[in-house]
Amino acid sequence: MDFVINDLMQSCGVKFGTSGARGLAVEMTDRVCYTYTRGFLQYLEQTGELTKNGESVAIAGDLRPSTGRIMTAVARAASDMGYAPVNCGRIPSPAVALYGLKNHCPAIMVTGSHIPADRNGIKFNKVSGEILKSDESGIVSQVVTLQEGLVDADGAFVDAVFDIPAEDPTARADYIARFLDAFPSDCLSGQKIGIYQHSAVGREDLVEIFSGLGAEVIPLGASDTFIPVDTEAIREEDVALARQWSQEHRFDTILSTDGDSDRPLISDEKGEWLRGDIAGILAAHYLGADSVSTPVSCNSALEQTGWFSDIRRTKIGSPFVVASMIEAVETGCHGIVGYEANGGFLTNSVFPVFGSELSPLPTRDAVLPVLSIILLSIKEGKPISGLLSALPQRFTVSDRIQDFPTEESAKILDRFDDPAAIEDAFGEAFGRITVIDRTDGLRITFESQEVLHMRPSGNAPEFRCYNEAATQSRALEIQQTAMAILLRLKG
Repeated sequence: MDFVINDLMQSCGVKFGTSGARGLAVEMTDRVCYTYTRGFLQYLEQTGELTKNGESVAIAGDLRPSTGRIMTAVARAASDMGYAPVNCGRIPSPAVALYGLKNHCPAIMVTGSHIPADRNGIKFNKVSGEILKSDESGIVSQVVTLQEGLVDADGAFVDAVFDIPAEDPTARADYIARFLDAFPSDCLSGQKIGIYQHSAVGREDLVEIFSGLGAEVIPLGASDTFIPVDTEAIREEDVALARQWSQEHRFDTILSTDGDSDRPLISDEKGEWLRGDIAGILAAHYLGADSVSTPVSCNSALEQTGWFSDIRRTKIGSPFVVASMIEAVETGCHGIVGYEANGGFLTNSVFPVFGSELSPLPTRDAVLPVLSIILLSIKEGKPISGLLSALPQRFTVSDRIQDFPTEESAKILDRFDDPAAIEDAFGEAFGRITVIDRTDGLRITFESQEVLHMRPSGNAPEFRCYNEAATQSRALEIQQTAMAILLRLKG
């Protein structure tokens, strides 16, 4: 039976986009996961990145209950196409991506990132790195032929003849060695660090890396139940936990990540979580970056610091940041990094550190940005709160309305084609408009220099709202006001 990826995507409920496939775990059947994987690998064959000459396909996953079954479906698809699936185990997304780049093979991560445990996803990395927007049409147009009798009417494999290979520890070891080899073993000496582990797949890796660099590390809050930690919309209970742990243990910082450990959380010494776009500025500054690519939603303190000679604003999503970093290379830039509001940090240059060199990793990584911020704190002799207070004071807050279908989000944005309609809805609360930016969703700057940015999530049924103001209290105030208005518009 033949399936066109684009048609299957419409019928099964599991969308396939630039960030990969995501949907309810029950809808991510063996048939869907197997077919999507074959379509991705066929596309790489079509573009000449891949042949069937015994090449490897790296596969890893997070700690969700459905991940093991999906990893098996992915591995079976690769094997049936003549490739050698490498089971990298339950490791961070950047770890399997690094393995793929080092070994010149595709890298596939089974993860739903920060979304609830009843959902999951598959993130596909080409031999050359992340999927770009330009790859998407080629993948979804693939026609995949499934052998008769492979799956039953519910989309489950009829037989269980395929077993995923035994776990290969190389990818995890290489990822940890990336940091322990480049940075001195005592560079974090004297630092007391809490690691909020929850159900993050890289929770033990964080302990090994930061203790291996000389810090006193205390693991906190490990969970056997999956917890959907979103670094861009931090749960109130996680805000309270960080403050409590900070008071109890007198940490210099607390670190954590989302579910697949590609997006970081870092707190100051008071247990206050940093925004990911502020963390990105500090990390880029420590590394001595010249060129910074970041989405239009990120904090405008980036420009106001004057630290970076080349700043490129993009649509939201790591593929757009990656594409921007590639353009930076092509235009002769050096010291190239990218970051997102969720804290994910990417590099596309070799960076010198302590007389060693850190190779590029052009995919979201959670370890490098937090390590860079701690080292910047040590270098400048300031607590992390001191680094923050020295920045231009622009504060961003974000939130989301969940269970908000993309088509409903689009209807709201369509209502604001006319600036007069925007002022009718938001003028009383925000004032007059000075700039309208439609790079991604709708970003509005008012005469007060306050910002309201609305956009549908690209990978979940959510409507996201970002606000920026000159003080934290005002940013929170306008966030609450904006969310109330949006909820009224939703009806």
